[in-house]
Amino acid sequence: MTRIRRGYIARRRRTKIRLFASSFRGAHSRLTRTITQQKIKALVSSNRDRGRQKINFRRLWITRINAVIREMGVSYSYSRFIHDLYKKQVLLNRKILAQIAISNKNCLYMISNEIIKEVDWKESTGII
Repeated sequence: MTRIRRGYIARRRRTKIRLFASSFRGAHSRLTRTITQQKIKALVSSNRDRGRQKINFRRLWITRINAVIREMGVSYSYSRFIHDLYKKQVLLNRKILAQIAISNKNCLYMISNEIIKEVDWKESTGII
């Protein structure tokens, strides 16, 4: 019987998988079956953690804004500030507000004071 040489397609596929797992340790970077399992696990984790990252950043922004807002007055809080922003129809998202809170607190104080004045004035005159 003559010898049959195998093609290169399977080897090319395995090489591609090994390149993905080249930074893994031990068998996770050497054995094809283990590499495949680790690749699936890594991709699942990265997909899940992209969503987690959005949640974590939003929590961080809210905490930063709340910290600066509470320095202004005891009775004023983050939730009331956001509510007043929506009532005034100011289009600043939490990310931008958090950056303003870190870099320039006075600017955030000015924004919140204007909003408080406007909302209080409307409530006192009965225009809502």
